[in-house]
Amino acid sequence: MRQKPLQLQRILKFIACRALSQSHLERTIATSSSYSSSPLAQLNPTPHHQKSFFESEYKNGLVNRLCKDKKFKEAIDILCQQKRLEEAVRILDHVDRPSVSIYSALLQLCLQQRALGEGKKVHAHIQASGFVPGIFISNRLIDLYCKCESLVDSQKVFDAMGDKDLCSWNILISGYAKMGQLDEARKLFDAMPERDNFSWTAMVSGYVRHNHPNEALDLYRVMQRSESYKGNKFTTSSALAASAAIQCLPLGKEIHGHITRTGLDSDAVVWSALSDMYGRCRSIDDARCIFDRTSDRDVVSWTTLIGRYFECGRWEEGFLLFSDLLKSVIRPNEFTLAGVLNACAYQTAEEMGKQVHGYMMRTGFDPFSFAASALVHMYSKCGNIETAHRVFKWMPQPDLVSWTSLINGYAQNGQPHEALKLFEMLLESGTQPDHITFVGVLSACTHAGLVDKGLEYFYSIKEKFGLSHTADHYACVIDLLSRSGRFKEAEDIINKMSMKPDKFLWASLLGGCRIYGNIDLAKRAAEALFEMEPENAATYVTLANIYANAGRWGEVSKIRKIMDDRGVVKKAGLSWIEIKRKVHVFLVGDSSHPQFKEIHDFWGELFKRMREEGYVPDTDHVLHDVEEEQKEQNLSYHSEKLAVAFGIIATPPDLRDEKTIASLTSIDVIMQLISKAAIPPICLCNLETVDDIDNLDSDPDLDGGDLSLLLSQRMEAGVTTY
Repeated sequence: MRQKPLQLQRILKFIACRALSQSHLERTIATSSSYSSSPLAQLNPTPHHQKSFFESEYKNGLVNRLCKDKKFKEAIDILCQQKRLEEAVRILDHVDRPSVSIYSALLQLCLQQRALGEGKKVHAHIQASGFVPGIFISNRLIDLYCKCESLVDSQKVFDAMGDKDLCSWNILISGYAKMGQLDEARKLFDAMPERDNFSWTAMVSGYVRHNHPNEALDLYRVMQRSESYKGNKFTTSSALAASAAIQCLPLGKEIHGHITRTGLDSDAVVWSALSDMYGRCRSIDDARCIFDRTSDRDVVSWTTLIGRYFECGRWEEGFLLFSDLLKSVIRPNEFTLAGVLNACAYQTAEEMGKQVHGYMMRTGFDPFSFAASALVHMYSKCGNIETAHRVFKWMPQPDLVSWTSLINGYAQNGQPHEALKLFEMLLESGTQPDHITFVGVLSACTHAGLVDKGLEYFYSIKEKFGLSHTADHYACVIDLLSRSGRFKEAEDIINKMSMKPDKFLWASLLGGCRIYGNIDLAKRAAEALFEMEPENAATYVTLANIYANAGRWGEVSKIRKIMDDRGVVKKAGLSWIEIKRKVHVFLVGDSSHPQFKEIHDFWGELFKRMREEGYVPDTDHVLHDVEEEQKEQNLSYHSEKLAVAFGIIATPPDLRDEKTIASLTSIDVIMQLISKAAIPPICLCNLETVDDIDNLDSDPDLDGGDLSLLLSQRMEAGVTTY
């Protein structure tokens, strides 16, 4: 036989040795694992799971030996150190006259693990063993039951105590206050033989936490009148939170003065509460002063103040503060980014949103976070639906906010069928839609003219998805029906509503009545709007135009007189357009712009081309007491058209036109024709409804919603997007 190679011999020898060693170890483990007669096994008669050699049983062996030697206290100590609570409690039954330290260790572990069941076993053992607990053990039991939200048991232990110390009262009061049982907490507080700062803080903070700020402030005043208690940083911070909750700036300033006098103004917790109080009371400059004087600002402080700027409508300052944050050593978190992106969405500040997006990509962020959802929302609101969709597809698991934002984005940007398709995909994904989702769905049905489909979705909200109809749902379905002239169904829904119709519903109905000349229903809608917002000139003008179209000039005069008597004046529609970070504002017939002559000449040429395209000014919705020629001139030099003309002349990249006043029907039609007549062609984008410029007759009853137009020259394609 040929001799095996030396290398192979060594390998076989090694395997044989390992097999022998493994066999020896298995016999050793089998012998040492048979501890059915061991004390620990008797205490825990469950099937033994044999562990491998590398899972050392040294500590179990030690516990077994201690139990065998009846050193149960030492065994319990080891098990408590190992956090093995259940085994420790089982050994307790074998301890003769347990000491205070044993009960204390077990109760402490129960408290740490919030183990109510095991804690009750220890308590039962205390009662059965004849052990008389002192104040320390009783307080620990009260604390355990309070932390485990078993206040009935806490009260029983408290009532059974012979002697109580201040800690006993404080623990139970704090437990009741945290659970919102403020009446019980106050009864105990009033019955206390003595109080300390913790007592006052527990009660005041309990009132604040459960939305009783006035009671918190009343109690804080009582504390201040006492010579014994001046409060600490936690009591004072709670009082500031109460002042913020009721937005009582004078009281907040009074507490600020107290803070300065008592020397609490050096504490970071108090400074943070002060800044928050001023911010919530909309005294943003004071909040900024506190913020600037704070030395150890964290991301929460930055995020809070940035959010306060946005809440007060001081958008630029909020964005500037965010820029300062990026320059600091503090990194913004997902709350910061989401807040800034939502502000960009509200302001349709897409360029700022893109910068935030770029920062997120450079620094890396969690695609599962709600900051990613805020990105989808921002791009959708800014009309950049393609980028919104790309971000959405990039998300591993889009949440409901992302789905809803994209559905609304498609609906508002003239792609209703895509919105409905996406909604069906949402349902297939297993995600449950909410009431906001259905607002987008119903809006999509309205713009697509899918009346019956929209009604089907409307009724499914309650019948299929178990949600309640909201005011927004009703407004959407009334808009859907009134646009198609189905007023009888609209009235039936209004009469059966479970809530009072709001102004948006009546405005939708009035808009439909304008389209179809339904005078009786228009009068009902207008009267409701007069009661809700008597200062809104749009209602008077719309009703007057409906009467004028029907030739009821006497009613028109009455409406005009009512406007005069009430001092209601229709504000001139204005548009503004931003070019190179400079805003240009235009009014109807505005001639104040330095380039007015150039704008006027360009618009005249463009108007001729529009005439050639077949445009005839629709003057039905213009003031009816002026000559026809004047009506056409008013339409021709509408503020939005002047802004468009100027934008086309300037043709810089990323130009945006924002309208503040909803324009009339003909404005949308003119915009469609401009898109054909302009050289180069223009792509029209309407944040409320975008209509196919190659199919002008697809929806002849456009509502003239707010337009936000993006103009950018694409030289390579010869197309200007506006």
